[in-house]
Amino acid sequence: MRHKIKLALVGRPNVGKSALFNRLCRKRISIVDDEEGTTRDRIYGETEVFGHLIDVIDTGGIALDPNLPFQEGIQKQVALALEEADTVVMVVDGKAGVTPADEFVARLLMKKGKTLTLAVNKVDDYSMMQEAYEFYALGIENVIGVSALHGLHLAELLETALQGLELEELEEIESSRIKVAIVGRPNVGKSTIINHLLAEERSVVSPVAGTTRDAIDADITLNGVEMTLIDTAGIRRKKSEHEVVDKFAAIRTAQAIERADICVLVIEGPEGLTAQDKKIASLIEESGKGCILIFNKWDLIQGFRMEHCLKSVQYEASFLIHCPIIFASAHTGRNLDKLPHLIQEVRKYQTERITTGQLNKFIERTIQLYHPPMIQGKRLRIYYMTHVETQPPTFVLFVNYPTLMLETYKRYLIRCFRKQYKFTGNPILFVLKHRSRAGSQTIKDSAIEVPHLQETETFEESEEFEEPLEHGDFE
Repeated sequence: MRHKIKLALVGRPNVGKSALFNRLCRKRISIVDDEEGTTRDRIYGETEVFGHLIDVIDTGGIALDPNLPFQEGIQKQVALALEEADTVVMVVDGKAGVTPADEFVARLLMKKGKTLTLAVNKVDDYSMMQEAYEFYALGIENVIGVSALHGLHLAELLETALQGLELEELEEIESSRIKVAIVGRPNVGKSTIINHLLAEERSVVSPVAGTTRDAIDADITLNGVEMTLIDTAGIRRKKSEHEVVDKFAAIRTAQAIERADICVLVIEGPEGLTAQDKKIASLIEESGKGCILIFNKWDLIQGFRMEHCLKSVQYEASFLIHCPIIFASAHTGRNLDKLPHLIQEVRKYQTERITTGQLNKFIERTIQLYHPPMIQGKRLRIYYMTHVETQPPTFVLFVNYPTLMLETYKRYLIRCFRKQYKFTGNPILFVLKHRSRAGSQTIKDSAIEVPHLQETETFEESEEFEEPLEHGDFE
C-alpha cells in the first residue's frame, strides 16, 4: 500500500495557515489567534479530497528575524515538514500584499524542488480576486485566491496542489491504536519525553514554560503495539492564564484527556507532587482514564530517595496509589524504556472483563472475611455483582439497602478488589443498585443512571475512601 499524500502549509507568521488547516481538516485542531507565532510545532490532520484521504501538516511561521522567540525551533520543524511533504502550499495574506518575508519564504521553498502552490488567503469575496494577481511577482506559477474564513476556492486549491500526484483510495478502518496523552504542568519535560520516544524532534523544546500550545499527535509503534502519543500544553492554574492562547491551550489539553485511553502525568521531580499536579490527576480520574505517573528530571535529585517520594504520593494523594510510577530523566532517557510496557499493562486491564460468576465468588469470600455491620437492626446484603463497563471499569452491586453501605466497608471492598484483580492504573467505579423484592432489575452494558440515593448509590476511589497501603504494595 502506498503512503498517504502529505500536504504541508508553510508561510510567514500570521497569514492564516492554522485557520486554513482547520478548514481543510473540518476540525478545530490548531489554535488560531491574532498573535504572531501561535503555532510552533508540526501539527497533523487528515482530510478527504475527492474520495481520497491525505495528511495535512500545519507549521509555524517563518520570520525574517532568526532571533525571534522559538524561531530556530520553528524553522527546524518547518524543514522537517518540507522533507516529508509530497506537495507544499505557501500561504500569504492577500490584504497585506507582497512583503519581504513572503519573498524570503518563496525563495526558500522554490529551492526545495517540491510541487508548490501559492494560496492567497483572506480573499473573502470574488470582488477581491484581482488582489491575488500581484503575488505572481513571487515567481510561483500556481496562484489561487482563497478564504480560510469562508471556505472559498478550497477545492480549486487542493486540485491544483495535488495535480500529478498518484492518490490511493483508502477505506476508513477503525483504529486500534492506544491513544496516550502526555499531560502535566508547564515546563516539566512533556515534549522532551515525546521526542525521546519518537527518536526525533517532533515538538519544539525550550526552557520557557508554555512552549507547547497545541495538542500534537504522533503515531508510533512501541514493543510491537501501535500507539498515538499526544503532546499537550501544560495546564496552568486559572489565575496564571494571562493570555487567550493559554485558555485555548488548556481547552485543547482537556479535550486530549477526553479522547485519550491512557494519560501519562509528568511531575517535576525536584518540586515533587504539587497542588496543581493533584488537580490534573483528579481531572484524569474524573474522566475515567488510565494513568501512569512519571517523576521527571530525577537526574537532578540528590539526597532524596525514591521510597520517600512513594510515601509522599501515598499520604498526599492516596487516590493515585493504584497508578504505576516511573522515576525518569527525559534528558538522559533514564527509565523511559519502561513506559511502553506499563502502557500495555494499563491497557490490558481497560479491556479486560470479569465474569459475573467470578465476581460473585469474590463478593461471597469478601463478606465471609468481614461481615457488614448491623445498623438499626438491619444489615447490608449484597446479592450479586456484575461488570457492566470497561472504560472506566464499572461494576454494579445489587443490594437490599444502598444507604447501609458505610464508608469503612466501601474502603474494605475496594481494597480487597484491588488485591484480587489489580486493575493497575485504572480508576474503578462501583454502583450500588437496590434490588426490589419483586425480583432483580435488568442492567444493560451502558451508562447507569442514578436517579435517587434511596434506590442507587455510586462510589469510587478517592482520597477519603482509600486506606494507606504498606510500601511493599507498590509495584
